[in-house]
Amino acid sequence: MVSTASSRVRYAQIEGAEDLLTPAFLDYVVAAYDKFADRVQEVRDKREAILRKALDEGIMPTFLPDSAADGDWQVPEVPGDLRLPGIEISGPVSITNMAINAVNPGPEGERAVGYLDDDEDSGGHRLVDTLSAARNRLGITERTLSFHNPVRGRTYTIADGDTPFFMHRERGWHLDEADFTVDGNPIPATILGMALTFAYGGKAQVERGQGLYFYLPKTELVEEAALYRDFFAFSSEHLGYPDDAVIRGIFLVESLPAVYIMDDLMHELGPYAAGLNAARWDLKASILEYIMNDPDMVWPDRFGVDIKTTDFMANIFRRLVAVCLRRGAVPIGGMATALPSRDNEVNEIAAASIRADKVWEAQQGFLRGWVAHIFHMKTASDPFKEYITDAWQPSEEMTNPDNYPVSIERPEGPITAAGSRRNARMIIEYVEGWLTGRGAKGIDSLEGKPGAHPALMEDLATGRISVAQMGQRIIHGAVCEDTEQAHDLALAKQFMQDELADILKYRKAAVAPEDEAALAAYHEQEERYNKAYKVSLRWIKNYTELNFRSLGTYTHADFERIAGEDDAF
Repeated sequence: MVSTASSRVRYAQIEGAEDLLTPAFLDYVVAAYDKFADRVQEVRDKREAILRKALDEGIMPTFLPDSAADGDWQVPEVPGDLRLPGIEISGPVSITNMAINAVNPGPEGERAVGYLDDDEDSGGHRLVDTLSAARNRLGITERTLSFHNPVRGRTYTIADGDTPFFMHRERGWHLDEADFTVDGNPIPATILGMALTFAYGGKAQVERGQGLYFYLPKTELVEEAALYRDFFAFSSEHLGYPDDAVIRGIFLVESLPAVYIMDDLMHELGPYAAGLNAARWDLKASILEYIMNDPDMVWPDRFGVDIKTTDFMANIFRRLVAVCLRRGAVPIGGMATALPSRDNEVNEIAAASIRADKVWEAQQGFLRGWVAHIFHMKTASDPFKEYITDAWQPSEEMTNPDNYPVSIERPEGPITAAGSRRNARMIIEYVEGWLTGRGAKGIDSLEGKPGAHPALMEDLATGRISVAQMGQRIIHGAVCEDTEQAHDLALAKQFMQDELADILKYRKAAVAPEDEAALAAYHEQEERYNKAYKVSLRWIKNYTELNFRSLGTYTHADFERIAGEDDAF
């Protein structure tokens, strides 16, 4: 008998897709689509209206006038593993060898406490990636996942011992999955990704007595928390989860509107609420989008805006900790992005920076942070374990959110051509990775420059802030303090062309002229970088037009079309 749901669904032909997209699964996901898709669209419309009020009328987000979250209440008891101090390792779960490495011990022989198995900012945003993420989550849970790299002659397997707990991160409500349609309409990416997790990896976790935990990204409205709450309840019932299944969500505070509704989000999530995360780079990008029209709020170079020394940003995250402490929830800190180097001096500099950052977070009361690579895992983990012991008690000041008022300010620091060039290089490098299906990429934006500087694992969040800075500087004709040049489209294009040429110079220099295979691979890479340049110009031009469309809303067919057109500038 043909499933009615199956007849309504169309999806891209991907090898092995039917193993996951079974008739029973399609019945479930179509039922979820029918129940929630209209609410998803309402959320998108309201989010857009709030942003337009800020851009067109100067009316910024603020606290809710009548909040149901006022008064004394606490989230349900948070599971013990979510209360463990330490570090969570993050990376694209769709890339199998990286997923296996993430749950294995680091160089010092110890594992991360948790695994932020990301299918959002570091994911590839294609159906093939979403399905791979679902398989890998299930394979890790069942300890069957392996991967063989024939080029390197290496096989990746899960080492003995307990793996980190999962923190599943799906794509946000603002995104669709273009390669999977219901009645001809792209399905909201959250519905598909979260349904796959609930039906496969999540169900296997619950059957083993584990908690099913989600990071909830890009949230801007209380209505989004209600969507998650209702989706969790619907999925649990539809899939026959036991009544005592432990399901929890932690909101990423990475949008300006979310800063004002931290209490409200957890209150609305109700029985599933567990905590909040201080998502630094996306929050900076969101703030830049909301102030994009304000000539008095043009920000300095992004690498100079440090949370620890930028008071208004530090206050936002101290407030986050206070909200969590007041409500019995867990506060989770930000990412350490440095990647290992063959140069020990670079590694030592990176380690010192990571430790200082994580010491600061632990001192503010954060339980854990994130790290991008197992090489620096212990360095990032130790401060939390040293500070957040059984004897640790927050001060009275730390538990009162009113001690940390919210204000949005222009950080101190210079606007320089060097900073814009770093943004230009990062954008091109990042988009080149995106074109290969990678949402995260190791990038050294100071490549070839003197001094010791590690490559950083950059993802969509840092792409957003780099593009936002370029757009903001063009809109307001910001003058470079180091060159006295005023930003405009022509100057930005010159930066982009220069950085593209420099990138290709280094890539070609790494190829032996007599190595025909390597030379052919370089020419493919060169073509991809040229496409990335064109897509990058389109992305920046969008921001100058106050169109903050996510890179994740473009299909690869869109990218091919953009690469074949005249450049957007």
